Amino acid sequence: MSLVIGLTGSIATGKSTVSSMFTKLDIPVIDADKLAREVVEPGEEAYERIVESFGEKILLEDRTIDRNRLGEIVFSNESKRKQLNEIVHPAIRKRMLEQRDACIEAGERCVVLDIPLLIESKLEHLVEKILVVYVDEKTQLERLMARNDFTKEEAMQRINSQIPVEKKAELADAIIDNRGSIQDSFEQLKDILKEWNIVERGL
Repeated sequence: MSLVIGLTGSIATGKSTVSSMFTKLDIPVIDADKLAREVVEPGEEAYERIVESFGEKILLEDRTIDRNRLGEIVFSNESKRKQLNEIVHPAIRKRMLEQRDACIEAGERCVVLDIPLLIESKLEHLVEKILVVYVDEKTQLERLMARNDFTKEEAMQRINSQIPVEKKAELADAIIDNRGSIQDSFEQLKDILKEWNIVERGL
């Protein structure tokens, strides 16, 4: 039996760092953000529907979608954002489940669904265990300001657009406290995977 783990966190908690650790352990990771880019490439059904809904003005010269232009449209208009999500989200979910099921059929001991908005999008039913990458809000704020060169207000706006990481931690089956070193987080991950009988105790 394959264990399906949902990996999530909040902005600037270090989820991508933990995601890469699974890859180091030869555990397949299905990345929702990567799929979100794939499903809107020319030739894809979601791409056709987006162009149909938003017009050719959102296309670059090479006929790919101008993400900045589309972003300007949807972030200033709630109904347009909802319209875009109703096209893109089902396409991502469909591809994610296809890849998850292929990993299970291939006999993988474990497969990770890396979904930033796992809890916001109510996708908990797609996984068996939820692993949350956690830092306190003060650390989150400092990292986000440093990483993206945001003002405090800009950073807080983005943090507040998601469910608080403390709340996510309450819903988790396990938590990685990512306030220490990368090695410290890696040891925590290995301990969790030993507990779940995914990696050997001696690792």
